[in-house]
Amino acid sequence: MFQKVLIANRGEIACRIIKTAHAMGIQTVAVFSKADGHALHVKLADHSVCIGPAPSDESYLKIDTIIKAALQCGADAIHPGYGFLSENADFCNQCIKNNIVFIGPSATSISAMGSKSRAKALMIESGVPTIPGYHGDQQDLKTLKSEAQKLGYPILIKAVAGGGGKGMRLVGSESDFEQALTAVKREALNSFNDKVVLLERYLLKPRHVEIQVFCDNHNNGVYLFERDCSIQRRHQKVIEEAPAPGISDDLRQRMGNAAVKAAQAINYTGAGTVEFLLDGYGDFFFMEMNTRLQVEHPITEMITGQDLVEWQFLVAADNPLPQSQDQLHINGHAFEARIYAEDPDNGFLPATGLITDLQLPTLSDHVRLDTGVIEGDKITMHYDPMIAKLIVWDINRNRALVRLTKALSDYRIRGIKTNVGFLYNVATSKAFKEANLDIQFIEQHSDEVFRLRKTDTDYAAPIAASVVLKLRQQRASLSAKKSPEPNSPWHLGTGWGMPTPNLRLRLQANEVVAKSDTQSDMSGVVFGISDKGIDVFTPKGYFNCREIKPSLGIDQEQALNQSTIAPMSGTIVSLTAELGAEVRRGDTLVVMEAMKMEHTISANSDGVITEFYCQPGDTVDGGSELFAFEVSIK
Repeated sequence: MFQKVLIANRGEIACRIIKTAHAMGIQTVAVFSKADGHALHVKLADHSVCIGPAPSDESYLKIDTIIKAALQCGADAIHPGYGFLSENADFCNQCIKNNIVFIGPSATSISAMGSKSRAKALMIESGVPTIPGYHGDQQDLKTLKSEAQKLGYPILIKAVAGGGGKGMRLVGSESDFEQALTAVKREALNSFNDKVVLLERYLLKPRHVEIQVFCDNHNNGVYLFERDCSIQRRHQKVIEEAPAPGISDDLRQRMGNAAVKAAQAINYTGAGTVEFLLDGYGDFFFMEMNTRLQVEHPITEMITGQDLVEWQFLVAADNPLPQSQDQLHINGHAFEARIYAEDPDNGFLPATGLITDLQLPTLSDHVRLDTGVIEGDKITMHYDPMIAKLIVWDINRNRALVRLTKALSDYRIRGIKTNVGFLYNVATSKAFKEANLDIQFIEQHSDEVFRLRKTDTDYAAPIAASVVLKLRQQRASLSAKKSPEPNSPWHLGTGWGMPTPNLRLRLQANEVVAKSDTQSDMSGVVFGISDKGIDVFTPKGYFNCREIKPSLGIDQEQALNQSTIAPMSGTIVSLTAELGAEVRRGDTLVVMEAMKMEHTISANSDGVITEFYCQPGDTVDGGSELFAFEVSIK
């Protein structure tokens, strides 16, 4: 077994690998950028090495620097985690060239699956079902448009070297094709240094079901069952579960065998995931293979009782697989919810900032948290905005879902916007409870998961009013304790001697008036203060509320001649409108890049841009003014 392993990654996956390595008696070496000097993975490792400035292409993506660090500290193996260099064949080759074991598949296997077009051609040869598409070398606009017409809209444009939802656009019609293609190529070049794309027919209402596979150097290959990853935003997973609900034993076996067949077709070793799209008829199609450990691997660990990182170490050290297919069994049900620094109410834009307060749910054999941040850490624009992965297990799906909703309601983060409330709404939605899943779930059930329906606000308004009044009384009680006259009626918080007025509240995106004397059912209600107001978790979902104070009046002309600000820190990619030109509501005005993803900023009304405060290539902070905008008055 290895004596010392360098982990070429950061954040929660680095911490996760360190945990298993230490349990196996393996010393660990953390690498870190100048932005991560005080990060949790650095504190947990036995040794650490600074590898460069904050931008990933100057640190975590620098192959030579990481190899040099491994040689200097005497590491006999490198674990790449996921993302960054985990699926980089050149990195694998450089490890081998320097007599360092790469904990993962061979460079040949990585290359075979690294190009989506080559991977699909290989799967067709191997008899694995694939989605119809265009995977050719001709990349000019005319050819790609023609091939898209042959396939029929809607289609997906994908970067062949893409992953993690980056370099992918859904195109509904020919008129949108050229703009989407330009964005995909630009994003792919920035993230993967490769702008080649493929086209793929878009299946209606498919589920995203993936198979965990493992192979060794002794001709053994197994599948550790499936995960349903259909709950996605921006083509990135947010809630995963294992096993996939509604999958028969026969279908599970057929998908598992196909996944192992796909892995063996490229002489695969180590952990890998074969991703399929499953339609409503029970037909499944190969989508891609990730030649690394997946973000969602913990739910497979929870239902199988296996440590997949330990399996990786054993296989990389040339040991046979710890278990055969007959020895592997499913036990119970597990969910993983990805806690992101992002704003679900604003297109899931990534958020940056300081975590000022962090309260975690109670951890146990049923509730696990994989994280790389602690209170006081800063989420920056340089890396993926994932804060943690909340994993729960129980003997069946219903009980595991109860565990998930309870843990989410107990998870409190202040100082930065997160998706905790959104995850809670998904988990408590009727469709999710009934396992009515497909990859368009969020779009199809947006009113429910964002709690925009009138029935939701009617239900939540009296609860929110009760919470506001309760908090008023708590503040009044605290004030009384500190006062030299604690019995003064000013400290009662009840509006003594006067009728209690109705409360004006901002409830989610709606303004409501709630009667302050209405009796409401508070059973199962949990609430806490956040930077956005009051977070209220109820049996029917999450609601954010804020008491609306009396307006003192504003200058209407000033409100119309508003300036638009950057929703997050990032780099300006392009300005897509001319200064002084008339624009219409919804027109794209600025394209930004943050956390390796492109984000468009659109006009929120008809008007004219009167001034730009940024240019392509500029780095801007979240909240910075990007341009001045004069609203058209009709």
